[in-house]
Amino acid sequence: MNYDQKPYQFPDGMNPYGNQAPALSRGSLMAKTYGLLAATLGVSAIASIYGMSSPFAYQHPILLMIGSFILLFAVQYTGAHRSPFAVPLVFAFAAGMGMMMGPGIAMYLRMPDGPQIIATALGTTAVMFVGLSAYAMTTRRNFSNMAGFLMTGLILAILVSLLNMFLLHMPALQLAIAGVLVIVFSGLIIFDTQRMVQGGIQEPVLLVVGLYLDIINLFMALLEIFGGTSRN
Repeated sequence: MNYDQKPYQFPDGMNPYGNQAPALSRGSLMAKTYGLLAATLGVSAIASIYGMSSPFAYQHPILLMIGSFILLFAVQYTGAHRSPFAVPLVFAFAAGMGMMMGPGIAMYLRMPDGPQIIATALGTTAVMFVGLSAYAMTTRRNFSNMAGFLMTGLILAILVSLLNMFLLHMPALQLAIAGVLVIVFSGLIIFDTQRMVQGGIQEPVLLVVGLYLDIINLFMALLEIFGGTSRN
């Protein structure tokens, strides 16, 4: 498939950025999105390494979570308005997410086969992302109607996870939830990739936020599965 043939054309009056913002070609949009995504993941990796030894990350996870949510909304707002602050904010958001993940990753590293577990989760995430992205770009199926189903599955998985965390304390249930999350975020990778390929969203920052969250959460779910299997 050639993604440089011509830009996606919004119907008259339907361009969310107005008539003065010409649509990017597919190739240009994909290049900007994947370039920014790679940089964002790099920032998260550095921040997670810092978070593994940062007292603040261990002592104030709630503050990091609240800060990350605030930055996420700020990124979505500035990205939708094509503000010059959007890119710095997405890097700040990625840094906050990385710091928040640091203590969890450090916990797996302390396991006897911790480095192997993390390497396996990283490798599996990379392979799945490439494979799912390639499928989304080449398939003729339209996955735009998956959003409601995927969000419902995500919300249910989060609710059951919280119930298990505070009341049930069942390791097998937590592994099952992680398996559901792998399916949900795999579907979201396909959904978000098609939004980029089909030109439904023209702002790279907004596309990056979706794909970034898909990748990070897929990695954490796989880490839970591989770590839980190793413990058993």
